[in-house]
Amino acid sequence: MNQYALSRRGLLKGMGSLGLAAVSSNVCATNGNASFAQEPELASSPVARAVSSFALSDVDLLDGPFLKARIRSQHYLLSLEPDRMLHTFRINAGLPPKADVYGGWESNPTWAEIHCHGHTLGHYLSGCSIMYGATQDVRFKERADYIVAELRDCQTASKTGLLTAFPEGNSLMDTVLSGRKYTGVPWYTVHKVYAGLRDASLYTSNPMALEVLTKYCDWAVTATALLTDEQFQKMLDEEHGGMNEVLADVYEMTGNVRYLTLAKRFCHQKILDPLAKSRDHLDGLHANTQIPKVIGFSRIYQQTGQRDYFAASAFFWKTVTNTRSFANGNHGDGEHFFPVVDFSEHVFSAKTSETCCDYNMLKLTRMLFELNPSAAYADFYERALYNDILASQDPDTGMVTYFQGNRPGYMKLYCSPIDSFWCCTGTGMENHAKYNDSIYFKGAHSVLVNLFIPSVLRLGPGVSLTQTTQFPDIATTKLQWKTNRPVETTVKLRHPHWCRTATVKINGKRFVESRQASSYIELKRVWHDDDVIEFDVPMELRTIPLPGNERIIAFVYGPIVLAGALGREGITPGGDLCVNERLYGTVMNTPFSPPTLTGDPATLIRLAKSTTQPLTFDIPTNRPSTTVRLVPYYKIAHERYVTYWNLDAEEDRLRV
Repeated sequence: MNQYALSRRGLLKGMGSLGLAAVSSNVCATNGNASFAQEPELASSPVARAVSSFALSDVDLLDGPFLKARIRSQHYLLSLEPDRMLHTFRINAGLPPKADVYGGWESNPTWAEIHCHGHTLGHYLSGCSIMYGATQDVRFKERADYIVAELRDCQTASKTGLLTAFPEGNSLMDTVLSGRKYTGVPWYTVHKVYAGLRDASLYTSNPMALEVLTKYCDWAVTATALLTDEQFQKMLDEEHGGMNEVLADVYEMTGNVRYLTLAKRFCHQKILDPLAKSRDHLDGLHANTQIPKVIGFSRIYQQTGQRDYFAASAFFWKTVTNTRSFANGNHGDGEHFFPVVDFSEHVFSAKTSETCCDYNMLKLTRMLFELNPSAAYADFYERALYNDILASQDPDTGMVTYFQGNRPGYMKLYCSPIDSFWCCTGTGMENHAKYNDSIYFKGAHSVLVNLFIPSVLRLGPGVSLTQTTQFPDIATTKLQWKTNRPVETTVKLRHPHWCRTATVKINGKRFVESRQASSYIELKRVWHDDDVIEFDVPMELRTIPLPGNERIIAFVYGPIVLAGALGREGITPGGDLCVNERLYGTVMNTPFSPPTLTGDPATLIRLAKSTTQPLTFDIPTNRPSTTVRLVPYYKIAHERYVTYWNLDAEEDRLRV
């Protein structure tokens, strides 16, 4: 699991403080790809994690793009009013509302058929709880505590554990459970409230949150008890979020096996069975419906050791990341997986890369990494974190994207502050709260450094490791020990897949050079106060071809996707704030002809000229005497861009 699960009862056992191993000062590199092929040992009981996350409160972010993004998210969370999100929950419980309900997915009749009313409250409760865990800012705990108390009041008033904000009231779930026809995704929405209560319990240590949550779980156990397995599986044909995961979590938090039993019933066999047999049947399926199911499979494997759950989750991860993803790490078009052979038909859509999908893919990646700490997992995590999650936030307003389209000349569209509340608005409330989550991991006698993000890691009383870096602008990082005693442990530095040769210095002296990309460099020694590790990971400009079509390429520098910055022609101020996510693909229909590139990828790389700005290059276009500037995609905002280029052949240019 991620840290963000560290406080769970079962995960506290056996972790303790960082272990000390008697080792000599030496170094070795472990091949991440080789270890990736080895499956964790299977058991009929909880599976021991090879590594675990540090608590959010053990890591402080220092100045850099991730801290700035978190601060913007803090401002947005504090600007929202919990009573407006609680409006319909109170009505459904027979209580008078305290404030008017928000717009968009929370009330607008245009979205009534999807039944997402109330999902924002669950995400908001998670976001505030995680933000408190990350910052210890009491304002976020106060918000979380208030919402938990209000939900407790709703449960008391309604005399049932069920908590919903559906326009039809709580009776909608009776319809769902009866097998009668309905529209929308009620279980998906219910799951968000479950997850919010779980996170409030884990991060704010509010005992009432667990009380409300278990009462809600008890309702689910009773409400579904009479469903046959066939009826249950038919119900799971509709999107139901991560119900299997959250019920498995509550089992671990309480020890009540009824919740694990129900978690297994919430596992969709149509998805589990083929994935467990390494069969890819994902074509045409709604992407973010499937990922939470797979997260639940992984979670149940952690608790039971049942092989099919692990096999399904590991195969799904490899399939999606290796064969179905764009250069930014995300996938899909119009929220759906498409056949791999059809990449060329989908790549230039305005509706690629739904942000919620990477929210969940990163969650799955963290789980699998803890079982099998391969650099391949960490490489993907970095790729998606920079090029999708960090890239999803508006640097001016803190609002977030739904899709991040590849249509040439399109732009990022962001939610509005109080009239959208898309699914990605909700996951965005969580994404930018937990950036200190997966920078570091710990083994029995080791610290793994996965991400190059300025931060301070507290390893115990009087012992810390400070990472100072301007990555990715400068491809180096420095780690300095502050300790009141000698610390004997292994520091494992990720040698990224995109770096040919990585170099380590210790206390100013060259210590080791690694040519084994996608691996860990192990530094085993006794560390003293003010010992300094310097890590140099040179980056280079390269291209990534679209799967199945080498004439469609994206530019990357190290792990960073570079986009062609095309200016603001036809964009009115504020025109990229969008209330209705269904307008993606039509809101920017003003005529616009983006430049194109001519030649082969190797020639274009050779012709690219670096500028005085970090990570920026000028490349000649097919327009005489003109260039296009490539900049980090995560920095693009409020302007048109190109991420994928359909290269013209050289002879075509000559003919023109």
